[in-house]
Amino acid sequence: QVHLVESGGGLVQTGDSLRLSCAASGRTRSNYAMGWFRQAPGKEREFVAAVTWSGDSTWYADSVKGRFTISRDNAKNTVNLQMNSLKPEDTAVYYCAADTSGRMYSSNRHTYGYWGQGTQVTVSS
Repeated sequence: QVHLVESGGGLVQTGDSLRLSCAASGRTRSNYAMGWFRQAPGKEREFVAAVTWSGDSTWYADSVKGRFTISRDNAKNTVNLQMNSLKPEDTAVYYCAADTSGRMYSSNRHTYGYWGQGTQVTVSS
């Protein structure tokens, strides 16, 4: 079992930056790829970014490419999402998740078996 806790969300203005963190506990020695997803009101949960177990490869949704950066520190059992140049359309609840499928990474939320409780990000115009 892996327990994930997100932090760092908040209310910001267009163009601002935020850094989300995800702290993992439990079976953190497992070689899970990690991802960030988000869900806006009335919309499905969507992929934002993913990072391999080693941290040497990353993937991003087109909507955030060039603005967001995912990283991980396995020594500290944390995964971070640096979000720059935020836009109102980035407003959502952001979730950290662990991919339990064994894949190097996945943008499919159904391959992620562990989820955090989410942190709200609101970007005002």
